[in-house]
Amino acid sequence: MPVLEGTEFNISKRMGRAIIDHKMIDDGDRIVVAVSGGKDSLTLLKVLNDRRKFVPIKYDIVAVHVDFGYHPREVKALAGYFRKIKVEYHIEKSNVLKKTDPRDINCFWCSWNRRKALFCAADRLKCRKVAFGHHKDDIAQTMLMNLFFHGEISTMCPRQELFKGKIVIIRPMAYVEESLIKQFVIIQFQCSIIE
Repeated sequence: MPVLEGTEFNISKRMGRAIIDHKMIDDGDRIVVAVSGGKDSLTLLKVLNDRRKFVPIKYDIVAVHVDFGYHPREVKALAGYFRKIKVEYHIEKSNVLKKTDPRDINCFWCSWNRRKALFCAADRLKCRKVAFGHHKDDIAQTMLMNLFFHGEISTMCPRQELFKGKIVIIRPMAYVEESLIKQFVIIQFQCSIIE
């Protein structure tokens, strides 16, 4: 049985607690892991993959990256990394940029279209659950932004069912601080922080 050490152990332990507390993963699940290529999603993928070697719950993961067509070198590097750590993967190509007036493109538009592409890929890949790399600090920041800008107290849920349960969003890093992720990325990838 593999032994996790240091930062990965701390992240894995917090992820395990969140997974249990919020009933995120069931035996036999097939889970899309949304991978943007940033530090959070790469950490989520690596730790979820490593946990499969020793946790009693058996699940499969499929790394999915949505390719809007403007970073071909990044897509090639991600595919190489997926092969290196031996995870099933899928590059979901989207041509929505070609059909959209550049004046209509903003952060909300991009996020909405990426999520739509992920959900469609999950359905085709027969994955009911989609794991996002949102961490404890993201959840707190979202609550504050909603409070200050919308006057409501709300944030991202660690587990959220959509479309009458057809898709379930899970956030296994809900108990993981961003500082731990930064430490892990520096050690794991021997590089500065990837935002």
